[in-house]
Amino acid sequence: MSLAKTILSRLFGSVADEDEIENSVPEVQEEEVPQPQPNPASLQLPMEHPLNKLWTLWSEQTGQTPFPELCLEGLPEQKEILSVNELERELTRLRQLVTSTASERAGKAVPKEEEPLLDRGAYGAGDSNNYDTAHETDALEGSSSGAGTQDKGHTEEEIQKKSRPDLDAQVVVFSAKSQMAAWLLVYPPVGQGKEVSRDMLVQALKENKVEFGVDTALFDKLPTDANRYFHLFFAAEGRPAVHGKDGYTIDRFPRKKQREMKVNEAGQVDYAELNIVNNADQGDVICQIVEPTEGVAGRNISNKELPAKDGKKVTVPKGRNTTLSEDGTALIATKPGHVEFDGRNFQVKPVMDIGKNVDYSTGNINFLGDIHIRGDVCSGFTVRAMGNITVDGVVEASTIEAGGDLIVVKGVKGNNQAVIKACGSIYAKYLESTVVCAQEELQTDCIINCDVYSDGQVQACSGRGIIIGGKIRASGEVKANIVGSKSECLTSVILGGHPSDDFEYENLIREIEELELEYEEIERQPDSPAKMRSLPMLRMKLSVNRTKLKQFETFIQEAKETPQNQEEIQDGRKLVCGIAYPGTEVTIGDVTHRLEHETQHCRAVLLDGEIHFL
Repeated sequence: MSLAKTILSRLFGSVADEDEIENSVPEVQEEEVPQPQPNPASLQLPMEHPLNKLWTLWSEQTGQTPFPELCLEGLPEQKEILSVNELERELTRLRQLVTSTASERAGKAVPKEEEPLLDRGAYGAGDSNNYDTAHETDALEGSSSGAGTQDKGHTEEEIQKKSRPDLDAQVVVFSAKSQMAAWLLVYPPVGQGKEVSRDMLVQALKENKVEFGVDTALFDKLPTDANRYFHLFFAAEGRPAVHGKDGYTIDRFPRKKQREMKVNEAGQVDYAELNIVNNADQGDVICQIVEPTEGVAGRNISNKELPAKDGKKVTVPKGRNTTLSEDGTALIATKPGHVEFDGRNFQVKPVMDIGKNVDYSTGNINFLGDIHIRGDVCSGFTVRAMGNITVDGVVEASTIEAGGDLIVVKGVKGNNQAVIKACGSIYAKYLESTVVCAQEELQTDCIINCDVYSDGQVQACSGRGIIIGGKIRASGEVKANIVGSKSECLTSVILGGHPSDDFEYENLIREIEELELEYEEIERQPDSPAKMRSLPMLRMKLSVNRTKLKQFETFIQEAKETPQNQEEIQDGRKLVCGIAYPGTEVTIGDVTHRLEHETQHCRAVLLDGEIHFL
């Protein structure tokens, strides 16, 4: 009876005609069952492998047993015990160990005279089609059901003795190359051999020098486990060394300048709210010092100590006007002032607070720290500071030099006599008839008839955002809403180079010329004690400045000869504006172009040796 008839007869109690069956049974399309992904920690062995042959014989002798499972995993709460790279290496080593031990076990389990049987399985039962499976199994098990009493001149008892030698269960220990983990694999007994026991497990680990981190609960569990044979069991785990953590600081003040230009809905910038001064009072914590931790030694499964490194102490960023607290956990300001990080250390710069105008009541100011002027800087006065300078009012025809940033909240009205310079950036509400030098960027609402030197960007995009007249020299980008005027006022925009160096060079030449004129005038005067005192001093100043000039010329020449990345230079040198009026002159490198017509949405760049307005 066909399989279909058998199934239908069991379900319905009768067998229909084959045609009726074909018409009545609907066609069932086979659904594709997704195949489970193999475990990357599992060792996959072909069926002809000696281990699988041993398992085949064992399952035939004892009944249904789980298929061998060899996974290099840890306990259930920590399965992934090896990294991906380690797994690949350890699975190769495990394969070699399993192959050698399984082959050796099969060689012991089957006598040499029964070599044909060995080809069919590790215990004499296999998958060769040249033998009768039932006959072979009876011969290996010593069965008397239909088997002959003699084979090749031997009695049944002799054949049974040769086919089934007595071998105790065998425990194989696999240790990771790192000696940080170990597993157990147990082969079942043969014949009248002993089952695996606690003593066997303990002895096997001892012989393989697995002494630390042993899962002792496995000794009692494994001998009675249904899957105790042909499975890999996690047996021991080492304790890795824990290296100490390096010390570090928790900063309470920023190490980098955080300047954010906030533009309101009307497009205005409040230059009084740049907050570049980080004020600290005496005793304030500048940064906290976190001490390093000690390392904790580990042990491998062989009970060998694994040394651990202690964490390194952090270098305390202790600068001027700071000190370490008594317990060494904090860096503290010893004076009130502005906190600044100079690249290596925190330092507290004293802040000179001038609550009024800089005029005849204060005189000229020269300060090593930061200066905050609450009023104006009146005409004819000089303000110099090693740090930042903040002016809440207006700067008139005066000279200001800042070693850091310069902020002028209400702008500069220079009357063609003001000179402002900053080694950092300059932020001003407006600039009019002033010489301006910034070694970083320049940000303002309006530039009118100024000589500007900037090694960074020049931006006039907030407020009116206009640049009218004068010369704007910038190494990078110049951005504005409007450049030039309808009256075709000459407005020069020169891009590229190092404008701040040009500023210093021109100042040096001007100073030498002034000293030479002064020297000539004094030399024409009648001899006097005053003349005798002045001439040597002037000669020394002239000598020093001329030496500086030669050094400057050498430096500039070397800078010109140094090869630079032309793509980066061209990408950075550009003029971007909403409107550029006639009279605007753009120079990029050695190429100059003067606009003859009004240009909307102007973007001037140098391409193929020519200035293009895109």
